[in-house]
Amino acid sequence: MMKTIDDLAVTDQRVLVRADLNVPLNGYEVADDGRIRAAMPTLTTLMERHAKVVVCAHLGRPEGTPDRRYSLLPVAARLGQLLGRRVELAADTAGSAARAAVAALRPGDLVMLENLRFNAGETSKDDVQRGLFADQLAALADLYVADGFGAVHRKHASVYDVALRLPHAAGYLVQAEVAALSRLTGDIRRPYVALLGGAKVADKFGAIDSLITAADRLLIGGAMAFPFLVAQGHKVGTSRLDASLVEAAAGYLAQAAQAGTEIVLPVDIIAAPDLSAEAPHEVVAADAIPSDRMGLDIGPESARLFAASIGEARTAFWNGPMGVFELAPYAGGTRTTAQALTSSHAFTVVGGGDTDAAIRALGFPDRAFGYVSTGGGASLEFIQGMTLPGLAVLQD
Repeated sequence: MMKTIDDLAVTDQRVLVRADLNVPLNGYEVADDGRIRAAMPTLTTLMERHAKVVVCAHLGRPEGTPDRRYSLLPVAARLGQLLGRRVELAADTAGSAARAAVAALRPGDLVMLENLRFNAGETSKDDVQRGLFADQLAALADLYVADGFGAVHRKHASVYDVALRLPHAAGYLVQAEVAALSRLTGDIRRPYVALLGGAKVADKFGAIDSLITAADRLLIGGAMAFPFLVAQGHKVGTSRLDASLVEAAAGYLAQAAQAGTEIVLPVDIIAAPDLSAEAPHEVVAADAIPSDRMGLDIGPESARLFAASIGEARTAFWNGPMGVFELAPYAGGTRTTAQALTSSHAFTVVGGGDTDAAIRALGFPDRAFGYVSTGGGASLEFIQGMTLPGLAVLQD
């Protein structure tokens, strides 16, 4: 059984909250604050209950050493704006500055620690090194709350090891994520359509194996589609292609055919000579991408095809944009996909930081979807039925 913060006596207690505040930045300003907003219910409740709240999180991949580019200062500033009060950022993760900041807390106050990944112990694969950092973090608190769902698939010090050292519970975000994603693993309303896209292909390619078994239809766009097109014998020009995945894609096509699960690939592509909004672009057949062009979005016919499949669904899961949505000429596929999901009668789950950012950038509110998950890799691993260390450790 997993406790929640409602089960904890937090008044006058130092509560270490592991949040997921790994947000995109535009310079030194937060470009999309969705994950910060998602942390608000847990943080505000703890503050209202007079806890001394210590927020910890990571940003980017600074490789275990302090790097100004990955400071949480912009995140602390945005959180302060949302809370309507200044949020102090300790100058280190668990050192003298963090200890002093925590010692100064009064009931109802909140402080944020600097980027956890400035300490190599956070992500270390060595249990001893990771445990030493966890000891330092645990010394700052009386209780631990896991609310960073986007990191629960990682066996990191702040996600896993601290929970072994302190009384612990799940925050409201983790509770909501588990409830929503469980609807994709239990009594699924069918037809179940899964949409995969995005540029981070290798990170999510393995999920296809279990989705072939779970879903009735897979729609594949973005850079995810190119290994499949090559596996079918087509050329993809200069498109972003991970050639090491072509053999696996061929295997998935055969596996899906045997399982009776339909894999739907783009039939047309918007191609351009380079990744630029100003570059001349054209719609080409997916099996006829010119050798000097790269695919940057699914084409209009593919978008209509995908939308029609979504319209037939009763459950739909989407992870990964259909194209380079940040550039206007290549946002159409992602926009049409989002519109189809908002118009659908299905229970819809949108997962992944890039996908979440895309729907907001294109003007779609979170409430237009059944659930918007903050976890990309975590949500994919959850719906595959994998054990997530950050959730397993919360079970009492």
